[in-house]
Amino acid sequence: MSRACVRCPWPGTDPLYLAYHDELWGVPLMDDGGLFALLILEGAQAGLSWITILRRMPGYLEAFEGLDPHKMALYDEEDINRLMNNPGIIRNRRKIQSAVGNARAFLEFQAREGSFATFLWSAVDGRPVDRGAQTMADVPASTRESEVLSRELKRRGFSFCGPTIVYALMQAAGLVNDHLRDCFRYEQIRELPLANPEDIDYNATVRYGRWIHEHCFFPVAQK
Repeated sequence: MSRACVRCPWPGTDPLYLAYHDELWGVPLMDDGGLFALLILEGAQAGLSWITILRRMPGYLEAFEGLDPHKMALYDEEDINRLMNNPGIIRNRRKIQSAVGNARAFLEFQAREGSFATFLWSAVDGRPVDRGAQTMADVPASTRESEVLSRELKRRGFSFCGPTIVYALMQAAGLVNDHLRDCFRYEQIRELPLANPEDIDYNATVRYGRWIHEHCFFPVAQK
């Protein structure tokens, strides 16, 4: 097998998982909206596999109106009951209530403290942590940084944001490069510039939206 084909083992052979690993996981996200959406999705994953959430991404975007915090923050009990009857998402009342509460906490954070991205990235001094792990055993489930971020998020009213969930967010959003050293994406991620969130080609909301349209609305997502 050529070096270009060597990957981290966790996607297995699932086409959707492979596409996510190859195109999105670990790419630095620098915009508030994209990081908020990822926080909601990582919280929904709690106790489940990430592929379960990937397959439901279109459902989440539809059910939560594009994962727009301004719209989600207005949801009431009727909306929560509506979401509980939506088969396109994880129908867990606590997770749905958390998503609504996190939208409100997110807007309060922006009004009070400014950039959510700056806050998250401050945990790694604004630069991705390059772990250079050799095997999956070298990749932690949480770190001191994720514990600090978790504590600070909870203090600001967020929920479903324990250290393990936060670390999964950090991995997905590129705050840490946890691709294994022999994975073809490891060096590619290292060479990526930190993106300007105003650049539409790097804006996480736009980039994830394009990816979801390309991969998740086709039969491959149903496998």
